[in-house]
Amino acid sequence: MDTTRILGRSGIEVSALGMGCWAIGGPWYAGEQPLGWGQVDDDESVRTVRRALELGVTLFDTADTYGAGHSERVLGRALAGRRDEAVIATKWGNTFDEATRQATGPDASPEYLRRAVEASLRRLDTDRIDLYQLHLNDLPIGRAEALLETLEGLVAEGKIRSYGWSTDFADRAEAYAVGGEHATAIQHSLSVLQDAPDVLAVCDKYELASINRGPLGMGLLTGKYTATTTLGADDVRGVAPQWLDWFRGGRPAPEWLRRVGAVRDALTADGRTLAQGALGWIWARSGRAVPIPGCRTVAQLEENAAALARGPLAPEQFAEVERLLAAIRVVQTH
Repeated sequence: MDTTRILGRSGIEVSALGMGCWAIGGPWYAGEQPLGWGQVDDDESVRTVRRALELGVTLFDTADTYGAGHSERVLGRALAGRRDEAVIATKWGNTFDEATRQATGPDASPEYLRRAVEASLRRLDTDRIDLYQLHLNDLPIGRAEALLETLEGLVAEGKIRSYGWSTDFADRAEAYAVGGEHATAIQHSLSVLQDAPDVLAVCDKYELASINRGPLGMGLLTGKYTATTTLGADDVRGVAPQWLDWFRGGRPAPEWLRRVGAVRDALTADGRTLAQGALGWIWARSGRAVPIPGCRTVAQLEENAAALARGPLAPEQFAEVERLLAAIRVVQTH
C-alpha cells in the first residue's frame, strides 16, 4: 500500500496513519468528570512521538483542550528541531483553565477563535498549524459558517495552512466543504464497530480527507479488555460521560465486546494483531481514510505503525468482516 495520503484538497502530504494525542495530555476534568485517560509519563510521550517520525508516521492530531493545554505542550517539546518532518493538526472551541486543568465550556465566537489559534501556536512552539479543526461536533451550521471568514484570514496570514471540522454530522461536513475554500478535512468517528457512510460520502464528493477518531474503539479493538476489566476513576472510560457509549460503569459495554468477538478471527486471519486488522479494515473501507489511534507508549505506537506495512484488508477478508457484522446487526434489531 502507498503509506501516504494527500490531505484532502490541501496538497499537504501525510502518512496514512496518524497518532492521536488525546491520551498524552494527561488528566483534566469538567468538575469531577475526568476527560483524560489517566496519568501519563511525559518523557515516554516524547519518545513515542519521536519514534512515530522514525517509523514514517507524520500526522499528529491533538486539541488545545487535551490535558488543558498539556498535550500541545508535550507535542511541541517532542517536535523541537523536527517541526518540518511533522504535520500538526489541532482543534479549538472548548475553553479551559490551564492552571486548574478544568474545562470551562464551549466558545464558538470568531474572537475566541483568534485568541485560541495564538495560544495553540505558543504551546506548540511553532509558527503555523497545518490543520485547524473546529472541535464542537454539533454546533449549528450557521454559527460554524460564521467562522469561515476568520479561518480564511488565518490562512492568508500563514498561521494555519488548512482547516476542518470534527463532526459526525454529514450536513455539517458538507457546509464546510461547500463554504470553505481551504476546508480540507473532516474528523469523525470510524471503526469496524461503527461505520460512517454518510460522512464518508461527503468526503468523497468534495475531496476531503477523512480523519478517523476512535479507530480502535477507545481500546476495545486492541484485545486488552474483557467483560471484567475495570478502568480507573481518573480515566474518561472509567466514568464514561453520556456521549461515550463504548464503556459503561467503568467496564467495556457488553454489546460492543460481542461485536469485537464476532470479527476478531476474521480481522486477524492473515497474522495481523487485532488492532492492525481494525486499521486494515479502515483503509479497505476508504482510500481517503487516515485513522489516528491514540497511544502513549512506544510499544503501542510500534504495533499501530506496523499496520502500515500490511495495508488494507484484502477484498475477501473485508467482505467476510462485513458479512459477520451484518449478521450481528440483524440479531441486534430483532
